[in-house]
Amino acid sequence: MAATKKVLGIVLAGGEGKRLMPLTLDRAKPAVPFGGHYRLIDFALSNLINSGLRQIVVLTQYKSHSLDRHISKLWRLSGLLNSYVTSIPAQQRLGKRWYLGSADAILQNLNLVRDEAPDYIVVVGADHVYRMDFEQMIEAHIASGAECTVAAIRQPISLANQFGVIETEAERPGVIREFLEKPENPEGLADAPHEVLASMGNYVFTTEALVEAVLADGENEASKHDMGGDIVPYFVERGTAAVYDMKDNEVPGSTPRDRYYWRDVGTIESYFEAHQDLISVLPIFNLYNDEWPIFSRQDNMPPAKFTRDARGTLSTVIDSIVSLGSVISGAHLERSVVGPHTMVESGALLSDSIVFDYARVAAGATVRRSILDKNVVVDAGAAIGVDPAADRARGFTVTDTGITVVGKNAHVTRE
Repeated sequence: MAATKKVLGIVLAGGEGKRLMPLTLDRAKPAVPFGGHYRLIDFALSNLINSGLRQIVVLTQYKSHSLDRHISKLWRLSGLLNSYVTSIPAQQRLGKRWYLGSADAILQNLNLVRDEAPDYIVVVGADHVYRMDFEQMIEAHIASGAECTVAAIRQPISLANQFGVIETEAERPGVIREFLEKPENPEGLADAPHEVLASMGNYVFTTEALVEAVLADGENEASKHDMGGDIVPYFVERGTAAVYDMKDNEVPGSTPRDRYYWRDVGTIESYFEAHQDLISVLPIFNLYNDEWPIFSRQDNMPPAKFTRDARGTLSTVIDSIVSLGSVISGAHLERSVVGPHTMVESGALLSDSIVFDYARVAAGATVRRSILDKNVVVDAGAAIGVDPAADRARGFTVTDTGITVVGKNAHVTRE
């Protein structure tokens, strides 16, 4: 990136995350734990930092306390060179109202843009799991002369109705012809008819153009004030919206297996499946890429410990991730992710599950295909995730695919 070009990063972290309930009952969606000791927002911020951005603001709104605390404790950069990551709460700068949408969030914080006076602005969501070098995307944006560039990843055409789909001009393949929201019958790509370009929710804007767009959007009473639904179509109509194909992005240390990984973990099912992507021998998403690290909390915690129980029964851990501070004592873990400071006791079985920090699975308990939030206690001999109907009857959330979710501080008793 040219040294004369100044770039501001904006992370949109104000969504309610209703589809992740009850995990978002007491926390913002970007603050939901992921992969043990990470938070969802760590992936967006790590990508921006690894890409060389050093001025980053995080726009928050709903239940932001744990998110604000995480950013203030972890994401501290040196102010010597005007480097910062800072959370900005909704401040009702344009009247007594909260954000009406992601575009309105930027409109209400244009003072930050004016203060920093960047040449370009990178806008990203806070709840996707992926790796991406934004410097390459910024360079492509500058070279194209576009006012708006949308990052896109190739997806099977059969899944097009789950995404915002980008169709490009035939004469100018890099220029967006149409932006379709969850289309049923989209066109396949010229070089891959079985695929479409799905928006990743990541954008690069020329600053002056973005300011003009959100000001116009703010005056449009018919608008939903959404970046993907309103601002991108604004640039498409002007003929100044470009697409950046993720296949052109080369992240250091990536492998053919995980190079183009991207997941929107907006539902319990996608959140659960993303964890399963972490734990195979050759993971679909690799947390162990030292050339493009995912930064997160580094609390003063002891190592994870695996012991025999009082009867000498060995702990067995298969295809699982166990975080620092956890103790596994004569238990069996399989295809699971265990957060910090969790105890799994003698004879307990934990399979295909996600456990947050400070949980306790007592002796002889069974946990299958479940998500246990922070401080959950599963009593000795109790079972969760074994009988979905029984779990529902006890007031726990059970998805259509049979994933049981136990909310924060809950106590699972033996029936």
